[in-house]
Amino acid sequence: MARGGQRKDRDEPERKCIVTGEAQPQSGLIRFVVSPDGVVVPDIMGKLPGRGMWVTAERDVLEKAGKGQFARSAKMPVTVPDGLVDEVERQLVRRVTDMIALARKAGLAVAGFEKVKSWLSDRPIRVLLQSSDGSERGKSKLWTPEGARYFDCLTTLELGLAFGRQTVIHGALATGGLSNRVVEEATKLKGMRADNGGNSASGKD
Repeated sequence: MARGGQRKDRDEPERKCIVTGEAQPQSGLIRFVVSPDGVVVPDIMGKLPGRGMWVTAERDVLEKAGKGQFARSAKMPVTVPDGLVDEVERQLVRRVTDMIALARKAGLAVAGFEKVKSWLSDRPIRVLLQSSDGSERGKSKLWTPEGARYFDCLTTLELGLAFGRQTVIHGALATGGLSNRVVEEATKLKGMRADNGGNSASGKD
């Protein structure tokens, strides 16, 4: 298993982190490019033109990249914007909530304690989602099925946004391609928030 909880997949391209020097599946890293005016830009979607610089999706590693690693990798002077790491986190939150919303519209996601409990009892679940700031007592009453993933890296407001509600504490995603993409992006967000105040996250296999 690679750094950050990513499994190595022989069919998945690997990239080397410019900070740790470790090669790992592309899904466990954040891609950056240098804009025409020399500014380091995060490429969360992996579609921006230019030579990519890959960094492990962990806050402490990304912070180190801003202390000279980007310039060394680009082999030129670059500007690292203030708050770059926070911007990466913000974009990952948007990415994860957008994909959960897509899964909801496709009938692959549900929110609310009773609905989640029902799904856990009678259908294959890929992801159990619980808010980082929800009641621990309430969250402990639900379980992560074998082979599923558990994430608590979103707040009640962020989960609410994903499900089209004001707030959400409990959510679940059924098995499917969209759910696998949520796992991939939420794993990155988990790494970004692992040591970031109250938004700590944990994942279980």
